[in-house]
Amino acid sequence: MTVLTVDGLRKSYHDLVAVDGLGFAVREGETYGLLGPNGAGKTTAIAMIVGILAPDAGSVRAPDKAAIGYVPQDLALYPDLTGRENLRFFCGMYGMRRAAARARATELLATVGLSDKADKAVATYSGGMQRRLNIAIGLLNRPRLLVLDEPTAGVDPQSRNAILDSVRRLTGEGLAVLYTTHYMEEAQRLCDRVGILDHGRLLAEGSPDELGEPDLEAAFLRLTGRELRD
Repeated sequence: MTVLTVDGLRKSYHDLVAVDGLGFAVREGETYGLLGPNGAGKTTAIAMIVGILAPDAGSVRAPDKAAIGYVPQDLALYPDLTGRENLRFFCGMYGMRRAAARARATELLATVGLSDKADKAVATYSGGMQRRLNIAIGLLNRPRLLVLDEPTAGVDPQSRNAILDSVRRLTGEGLAVLYTTHYMEEAQRLCDRVGILDHGRLLAEGSPDELGEPDLEAAFLRLTGRELRD
């Protein structure tokens, strides 16, 4: 089942075309990687998909906005609160009753591997642990589509592996994931399909094997003439 369909999406800022006719789809239980160098239009595209930014043209067909979980690159956490308190606070923003919020917080702390740190202040968490808690917040509303924007930026290898393992478990349960990253090895390891974006246009999409190169890095370099982390 298709969970997200993006069709002819376009956004300009004066004379700059940030996104130019973007179209792709994400299916249930799939991780779709949206890859592009800095300035390719990924951030603008994500903002339109999650409803932060209105497109100039095109459409986004997805579950209602309450069924989309969005995890931005910037952390949205209260450092003086514990991990459990952060989750219960955001549960309250969704209108959950106290008992349901307590249960959901406990469930998600286990999902992202933070049960043993649940009652520690977030200020004491490593960067990777904070990223994992940020993902838990994105899952509070039981979304059908989870949008992860650079979820492993600046974290250590152990935390990166924990995040990737969490994403694999979630897609195994049927969640659709839209994933942006600057790490080609992550996309190679995690994504069922990728779309390669540059100058606002989708240059190619498919599984890593379908892009006609021995690995994603070679396909990306051929299509864009640039390294992903330029």
